[in-house]
Amino acid sequence: MNTQYRKQLPGTTLDYFDARAAVDAIKPGAWDGLPYTSRVLAENLVRRCDPATLTDSLRQLIERKRELDFPWFPARVVCHDILGQTALVDLAGLRDAIADMGGDPAKVNPVVPVQLIVDHSLAVECGGDDRHAFEKNRAIEDRRNEDRFHFIDWTKLAFENVDVIPPGNGIMHQINLEKMSPVIYTKDGVAFPDTLVGTDSHTPHVDALGVIAIGVGGLEAENVMLGRASWMRLPDIIGVELSGRRQPGITATDIVLSLTEFLRKQKVVGAYLEFYGDGASSLTLGDRATISNMAPEYGATAAMFSIDQQTIDYLKLTGREDEQVKLVETYAKQTGLWSDSLKNVEYERVLRFDLSTVVRTLAGPSNPHKRLPVSELTAQGIAGKVENEPGKMPDGAVIIAAITSCTNTSNPRNVIAAALLARNANRLGLQRKPWVKSSLAPGSKTVELYLDEAGLTGDLEKLGFGIVAFACTTCNGMSGALDPKIQQEIIDRDLYSTAVLSGNRNFDGRIHPYAKQAFLASPPLVVAYAIAGTIRFDIEQDVLGTTADGREIRLKDIWPSDEEIDEVVKAAVKPQQFRNVYTPMFAARVDRGTKVSPLYDWRAQSTYIRRPPYWEGALAGERTLRGMRPLAVLGDNITTDHLSPSNAILLDSAAGEYLAKMGLPEEDFNSYATHRGDHLTAQRATFANPKLFNEMVKKEDGSVKQGSLARLEPEGKVMRMWETIEAYMERKQPLIIIAGADYGQGSSRDWAAKGVRLAGVEAIAAEGFERIHRTNLIGMGVLPLEFKPGENRNTYAIDGTETYDVIGERRPRADLTLVIHRKNGERVDVPVTCRLDTAEEVSIYEAGGVLQRFAQDFLEASTNEGKNGRKSV
Repeated sequence: MNTQYRKQLPGTTLDYFDARAAVDAIKPGAWDGLPYTSRVLAENLVRRCDPATLTDSLRQLIERKRELDFPWFPARVVCHDILGQTALVDLAGLRDAIADMGGDPAKVNPVVPVQLIVDHSLAVECGGDDRHAFEKNRAIEDRRNEDRFHFIDWTKLAFENVDVIPPGNGIMHQINLEKMSPVIYTKDGVAFPDTLVGTDSHTPHVDALGVIAIGVGGLEAENVMLGRASWMRLPDIIGVELSGRRQPGITATDIVLSLTEFLRKQKVVGAYLEFYGDGASSLTLGDRATISNMAPEYGATAAMFSIDQQTIDYLKLTGREDEQVKLVETYAKQTGLWSDSLKNVEYERVLRFDLSTVVRTLAGPSNPHKRLPVSELTAQGIAGKVENEPGKMPDGAVIIAAITSCTNTSNPRNVIAAALLARNANRLGLQRKPWVKSSLAPGSKTVELYLDEAGLTGDLEKLGFGIVAFACTTCNGMSGALDPKIQQEIIDRDLYSTAVLSGNRNFDGRIHPYAKQAFLASPPLVVAYAIAGTIRFDIEQDVLGTTADGREIRLKDIWPSDEEIDEVVKAAVKPQQFRNVYTPMFAARVDRGTKVSPLYDWRAQSTYIRRPPYWEGALAGERTLRGMRPLAVLGDNITTDHLSPSNAILLDSAAGEYLAKMGLPEEDFNSYATHRGDHLTAQRATFANPKLFNEMVKKEDGSVKQGSLARLEPEGKVMRMWETIEAYMERKQPLIIIAGADYGQGSSRDWAAKGVRLAGVEAIAAEGFERIHRTNLIGMGVLPLEFKPGENRNTYAIDGTETYDVIGERRPRADLTLVIHRKNGERVDVPVTCRLDTAEEVSIYEAGGVLQRFAQDFLEASTNEGKNGRKSV
């Protein structure tokens, strides 16, 4: 702690650390040119950094250098139950390992506060046309997840610094935005900016409040939980100037889908974006949150907005205490985090986007950055006149229409727009098509309160959009079962069926196994497509129905005006609603006096929670990086959904066969995501996506065959992926994966790394990696290697019959050699970049992973305590 920069915050009894003084002491006047992100990082350094290294660390920010690693200490860790639970399963396993090695397991605890929200475990088995859907879905969730919830209940008593929000209360990101983030944190008499990591790629949602919050995998979160610094080099900080105003009828969803396409093309992967300008000032906090939420879809690490009057208004709207709101404003203005203090910021790169150019839009059919202006649906072959047989579903049938995801339900304007459109549709006699499974799953209980206040709940229910959950559902692949008759018709007719949802992800196979493709849309458009019933429909021009007197009804006839939307939001959304929801939710819930064993009593028959194997078997052996065989040769844009899908488990899958063998009824197989605390189930999800294209598996015509398939070598036998993995595991055969660009994009699931490591994969050579997945690979002891620019699997005619070695000293971003041994005896030396980017990452990799690194450090520290005369553990 650098106490010379500790000062009293004017008008308060609190102190703060004057990062401006520290920066200007090194280079006078430098502070004024620093971006918002750099200012927050500078404060973190001044408050937490070793004084001996402070100057060198601050120089990285001031001079825009990227030579040295510097530490970042997030104030807290936020988890959803899937990755949060698996992180805590890992810590419970770590406690077992520490106990086996003679240490004290009770001393293994999160050092920073951990907030776990149970929000990812509910499936929409009952749709929004059932008035009792919420209660039924919750009962099913509790029954299916009893093992998981038993473990989570143990963690909040067994671990220090763990707080749990139980199921049925909302999505972590929306709760974080509406309640958990104080924006300015206070601890031990010091005020400082709230910062956090979250075990979900959409953690940047709260960046809209000016809070640096980034998504990490469970493994990196464990590192932070255990008190280790999150080491970084100065990221690319890009300014995004927003100009203009949105056109009438344009929603925040239209804006973010347009921005996602624009920013992907601008290559912002891994960057911290800072939105500013007149356009940014005009956006409500809800609009900003929609934009920040989709940072992973455009590839950015963070999507920051500075603190301004919109921020203050939102904090008041959401019921924050007056004293806290005043602190945010006082601190921001005193320390240079207020928007007006950022007029002279110098960015290394500036992008410009005009909000007035945004038109009504969708994204799809497979990627969130593939924008589809609705005016062009016919021209692009999506919409168009087709002949439909009476009594049967049409081509392009929308089988799922879901208002879902924190992306949109955290924005009252979007939800109110959908409700008003539903009201207008009901008045004209329009109905949802009978094959459409519709649902409303808000991220917060406040949505129900303001819809009731506005008198619009019944209008949504009448069209089948009753509230089915307060949870992350359809967007996460938890869309539940279809009506069996509808599912059978899809199978029998091989029907092109689709989903339309107000979420952020639409990768092939994610939303539902029988929704062949999915489209992202604003909440009002979701309602409109439920009425249309097919994606083969020009939503702007085609007729949705007719009135009783025969007048044709089109979208423009039911779309509410901006003025009406804003009037209803202003009248219906009130601070007391947020207080009514969150005051009881965050009241003290845990009796810390209850004693439980520091070691979890693992249930032998559980398919949800099992002691992790990271200190035994093949994982305890040496990684030789020699004689590796390819498990898969893959193209570009391999997502974590390909690597470890999250959706429903089918009976004929490897995981389904295992669960059936374990005695689980098919109706309770649940999703892949919910079983990630049991490695025996979860590892069977590795590359289990039916949309996988493994280039090692070819058809007779030479094209790549689709499916969860691999080719066992040297036999050349094509098998199901899991059977191939089993065969290689039995042989103790080290493996490698060869891939294209943007490997590992998508959700921050650590099982995308755990699954391949358990299969025996020691290295992955790709053209490029998404940030979170790369850190997850390192956290599991898998070596990421990057082909040199212009080189790839095709350059070297890789076909999967080869074996591979990696040679060279592993240092941050060092040049290594990937040695290819061809079947004909030829040797090819390929230069690759070691994507261990920091000394900390090298240390974690060499130890075998995050948990192994911690265990080594923990035991070494315990031994030193014993030598120094204190009690040995």
